[in-house]
Amino acid sequence: MNERLRIFLKALAAYVVLNLIMLAGAGPTPAGLSVYNTLWPGRVRLPWGERPDLAYNLSLGNLDAMFASHEIAVPKKDDEFRVVLIGDSSTWGFLLKPEETLAARLNAAEMQRDGRRVRVYNLGYPDFSLEKDALLLHHAMAYQPDMIVWLVTLRSFPRDAQGHALTMANMAEACAAVGRTCEPRVRSLLERTLWGRRREIADLARLQLFGAAWAASGLDQYYPTQYEPVQRDLERDEKFRTYDRASGLPRVDLTFDAFDVAAHSRVPLLIVNEPMYISDGANSDVRYNFFYPRWAYDAYREMLRDEMRMRGVRYVDLWDAIPASEFTNSAVHLSPRGSQMLADILVRDLER
Repeated sequence: MNERLRIFLKALAAYVVLNLIMLAGAGPTPAGLSVYNTLWPGRVRLPWGERPDLAYNLSLGNLDAMFASHEIAVPKKDDEFRVVLIGDSSTWGFLLKPEETLAARLNAAEMQRDGRRVRVYNLGYPDFSLEKDALLLHHAMAYQPDMIVWLVTLRSFPRDAQGHALTMANMAEACAAVGRTCEPRVRSLLERTLWGRRREIADLARLQLFGAAWAASGLDQYYPTQYEPVQRDLERDEKFRTYDRASGLPRVDLTFDAFDVAAHSRVPLLIVNEPMYISDGANSDVRYNFFYPRWAYDAYREMLRDEMRMRGVRYVDLWDAIPASEFTNSAVHLSPRGSQMLADILVRDLER
């Protein structure tokens, strides 16, 4: 047998063995293979990116790999009071450098709680979905948080807005997080092979490779030199999604049951109605901003307050706490100064 044929047969045998392992359900273990927190530091926010060609980041659906790449994967120290931040892109820190995010600002305050140093971890993730938040919180329980701070806004609540890509990729755990019974999705034979999982495996490999460049540069998102600022002048439109003032905003259509995951965890919870931009431009008597007509947002605030009171959950309503000048390209994305202002407010709630 010539040397080339021998090499080919060995490669074929290895490929067959790997496929058999994956078909048996023992596929790659990305968390165990992660080089974050070893060869280079853990990321300060969960991997997410729309422009991997311009920033050392990407979006993927493997929760184990995402968390293994994050600094929260470092074992908890005895003197650490561990706080996790859950929320949307504003919590993640869209257009903010890592040191400008809410989590970084809170850590810079060097807080103490119960004789331990407070360490805040940014587990925010774009986009708007309470079930996505609940999924991430459910997964975060393995990392022993001592407190949960969950930042929310009305756009995350409608039931017909819960189809986030991350929940779709992790449907079994997403259903477990919100206490719903789901029909398990069974991968086809092809989907369980190396070929069928080639995109997933490639993303896992790219995440590891990006770590070196990210560690050297600190760059984990693309910062455009110019962006469209938050809209000041608004349409005279009273609709929120499919709802109008006449139909109202039915409580049953809002995903309040997503908060059950925090109740089941028995970890202290603080719900924060996050700050938003309040326009003073055209038709601001009808709409607070591009996202919300006044009637819908006012109804939501009342329902959220009542829900937290009924649950006995600590609740802070900061909807108007940050001036309009400190929002960037959306009604919830804060400037660096706005992020610091929000942190200064929340320090008081985290220290007591």
